[in-house]
Amino acid sequence: MENTPLHILSSTFGYDAFRNHQETIINRVLDKRDTLVLMPTGGGKSICYQIPALIFDGVTIVVSPLISLMKDQVQALQANGIDADYANSSMTPLEEEAVLSKAMRGKLKLLYLSPEKLLSVRDTWLTSIPVSLIAIDEAHCISMWGHDFRPEYTQMAALRKQFSEIPFIALTATADKLTRKDIIEQLGLLEAETFISSFDRKNLSLDIRAQIPKKDRIKQIVRFIEERKNESGIIYCLSRKNTEEIAGDLQSFGIHASYYHAGMNPQKREQIQEQFINDDLQIIVATIAFGMGIDKSNVRWVIHNNLPKNIEGYYQEIGRAGRDGLPSDTILYFNYKDVILLKQFADQSGQSNVQLEKLKRMQQFAEATSCRRKILLAYFGEHLEENCGNCDICLNPPTFIDGTIIAQKALSGLVRLKEKVGMNMLINVLRGSQNAEIHAMGYYTIKTYGQGKEHSFFDWQNYMIQLLNIGAMEIAYQEGNSLKVTPFGWDILKNGNKVSLTIPQKIEPKKKAKKTAVNTGNTNQDLFQKLRQLRQKIAREENVPAYIIFNDKSLKEMASEMPVTDNAFLTISGVGNQKLESFGDEFISLIKTHKETNTPKVKIPAYIETYNLHKQGLTPQQIAEQRNVQVTTIYSHIAQCYEEEKDINIYDFVSEEVVNQIKPIYSDLITEGKLKPFFEALNEEVPYHEIRLALAVIKRRAVL
Repeated sequence: MENTPLHILSSTFGYDAFRNHQETIINRVLDKRDTLVLMPTGGGKSICYQIPALIFDGVTIVVSPLISLMKDQVQALQANGIDADYANSSMTPLEEEAVLSKAMRGKLKLLYLSPEKLLSVRDTWLTSIPVSLIAIDEAHCISMWGHDFRPEYTQMAALRKQFSEIPFIALTATADKLTRKDIIEQLGLLEAETFISSFDRKNLSLDIRAQIPKKDRIKQIVRFIEERKNESGIIYCLSRKNTEEIAGDLQSFGIHASYYHAGMNPQKREQIQEQFINDDLQIIVATIAFGMGIDKSNVRWVIHNNLPKNIEGYYQEIGRAGRDGLPSDTILYFNYKDVILLKQFADQSGQSNVQLEKLKRMQQFAEATSCRRKILLAYFGEHLEENCGNCDICLNPPTFIDGTIIAQKALSGLVRLKEKVGMNMLINVLRGSQNAEIHAMGYYTIKTYGQGKEHSFFDWQNYMIQLLNIGAMEIAYQEGNSLKVTPFGWDILKNGNKVSLTIPQKIEPKKKAKKTAVNTGNTNQDLFQKLRQLRQKIAREENVPAYIIFNDKSLKEMASEMPVTDNAFLTISGVGNQKLESFGDEFISLIKTHKETNTPKVKIPAYIETYNLHKQGLTPQQIAEQRNVQVTTIYSHIAQCYEEEKDINIYDFVSEEVVNQIKPIYSDLITEGKLKPFFEALNEEVPYHEIRLALAVIKRRAVL
């Protein structure tokens, strides 16, 4: 029986190649050595322990912080034919006993537990299970320096001593250097090696918009959503009240959206989450409490209504978009009131200095005038050589001007107001506003009153933020957030030091050119929608989220390649043997019907292109590379060419010995129309592609 990591990746998960570091990590775990893995959301962390779990004897314990996350991952594993289950506080004692019984009888390969459950059973029934590996997911939760500290995680170190002979793997999507070091120390990992995959999610566009009034912001969001009908998205807010307000605003424009926050009735909250996961609800407005347990692969956009408190949280939250690798959008709206509020939160936290510094880095990122992705990756210790071309700065480069006069007007006005006003009042004075407070305070009498009326309120806000960023003024938080002139500001005011500022840009949402992270060919949109509808029907019948059946990337590839045989269907990314067995017939039937009822575009069939390249002397591997398809697709084409009596030497690719192995069982098994019975009958020793080729030989001989 072939039981290598690559074979399992292909036959079980439906992928032909590992991503960065995955194979090295898996081999290290198989060598029973402790490992820390940092991979971005959607980067393939789970594969790093799921494949070893299928190779090891015994049960792999996966520590996961959220019930919804466990449920998603277990359903995905079961859909791929893997024996997996979970035990948590939502289960009855009888249900838990059933799971335990399966684990003790060797009927489980992966068992998901919450940290609380794991600690409560570590000295009871856990000792009766042959544990082969322990995986700690969301490992940043163990560190007080992380962005989502969970006290219960700190007791995980005791497990390392209890299970001293088995390997531990800790995994997270977001952790800075301090947090990485703390994870290893807190868990007590032994000689752990750290693997850091690229944090560059090329498929995510980055767009940041500052000082947009609420009314304009809602209009922008509505237009943004209307341009992306039927696409799933999340809007994150800082407060519960905001989630309800924005959901209501969207509903008033006829958009089906709901809100989610920790203050809701638990049953209602769970209902909203289930609707979103199952594609019955496309848009959710939520606090950051939502999303950590969501494996939904087809979230196409994420909007932040407020500035996040740190870059780790921001990165994790935008990472919930585009997990399938398809192009997805992210937008961050913020204003300086967000900064003031978050500073107050940080001051009240247990690590105020660290939290304030993290907030400062987040603010610097949001207010930068250079490539966003470069700054984001640099925070995680990764260097990007070229500008990304997929952020607002790259797509709309700022224009710099001599802002010395603008700065001097602002600073002069602030001095004449005795440095006792906030930003909005200073702007109103500079613009010559006629509001009652200005008259009551006598501010209309100062020399700079109305001296900045040539600039809009929005522009002045932008200039003030820039002056704060360059250190010409600062906010006195302890004095009602009033502005103060700094020593550098006095140099500008008194000595005429030159200041460069950027011209404020009001950005309207519109489709922008994006880098496409995956090649899904020329997707037939009509067929893609039909495939989505079929997926939704099956998902409801199976009572699982739609993306558990197939993700959007797989459907787009089906709509592009239009596979109408089992062999061709297996070449689709994400299609393993179990999913072919479970869902192949219905999807292939739909594709066949679509092809029969729609006039195909005039083009050379894919297998003929393969044949032509083969006649030029290229190997299957070379053809696959040139055509940017999987090599299993090429072998399928070769089998089809041979069946159609093309001039091809089939024995260059399959031996007569394999053909002779299959002959005696051909008539008994061919009626099932599947390759898996042959694979199992041959003790899983003959690769699937050789079985396909041998069957082609036998079929052609039968015709002759």
